[in-house]
Amino acid sequence: MTNHVEFQDRMLSLGLARVSEAAAVASAKLIGRGDEKAADQAAVNAMRDQLNMLDIAGVVVIGEGERDEAPMLFIGEEVGTGKGPAVDIALDPLEGTTLTAKDMPNALTVIAMAPRGTLLHAPDVYMDKLAIGPGYEKDIVSLDMSPRERVETLARAKGCEVSDITVCVLERPRHEAMVAELREVGCAIRLITDGDVAAVIHCAEAEITGIDMYMGSGGAPEGVLGASALKCMGGQMWGRLMFRNDDERGRAAKAGITDLNRVYSRDDLVTQDVIFAATGVTDGSVVAGIKREPGYLTTETILMRSKTGSVRRMIYRNPTK
Repeated sequence: MTNHVEFQDRMLSLGLARVSEAAAVASAKLIGRGDEKAADQAAVNAMRDQLNMLDIAGVVVIGEGERDEAPMLFIGEEVGTGKGPAVDIALDPLEGTTLTAKDMPNALTVIAMAPRGTLLHAPDVYMDKLAIGPGYEKDIVSLDMSPRERVETLARAKGCEVSDITVCVLERPRHEAMVAELREVGCAIRLITDGDVAAVIHCAEAEITGIDMYMGSGGAPEGVLGASALKCMGGQMWGRLMFRNDDERGRAAKAGITDLNRVYSRDDLVTQDVIFAATGVTDGSVVAGIKREPGYLTTETILMRSKTGSVRRMIYRNPTK
């Protein structure tokens, strides 16, 4: 039976922050230990335990993978007490498992929550992504433009030289041609090793982060999480699913996706109000990483609500046992 309890985003937001914080604290002991799987599993266990304390009838729509691939927080898993509103949950218990294992910057725990049926059930495939910050005319750039056209168009809209634009790109062999074209244009490029949710968030605060645009292909689940953050902070985003074989096309069909060439806007990826939380595991440009103090672990969490556009930064000091 469908749960019609109202989505109380204000009341649920603090609980969502606790979920994110618990996952970060659990993974703290694995920072720099070289074990990606152990770090991810610690975050998964803690996030699941905290989610099951919330008065929600939650379903994981973006998670650790299909049920046969992930023992916990798999796509379709039900979480919460079942007593509250029906919600979709998108999560990445540890975005940056490699970053955590190697003690490199920008590892995060990430989670978003929205009313049931309002987050795209993105299959675990690649997505071609493009994101910019707020303050621009709608659809001023598009996935159908070349990288050169995107940068030149954004520079005109911003009233600056192309050389003043900075584009963030995942450093991958598949992006070599795009990077070469961007070099020819003359813009700056910030290459990142992992963590494209954080990269999308950077676009919303270009004056602080120096990132004007994010482009390139990455995981589709991370695309939904990035869109959730941008819906809270402002900015535009577009994504188009990419399929390499019949197995991946089958995953799309299983998720209910019939138009394989559709370009999704931010508001297609997240159709109603959403709450978003991310906690730093290692030091990063979005939030600070976990700090060890005598008897304590301290975390920083960014907590956002699209309904109000509020962005909170929360410091949590957790006694160690």
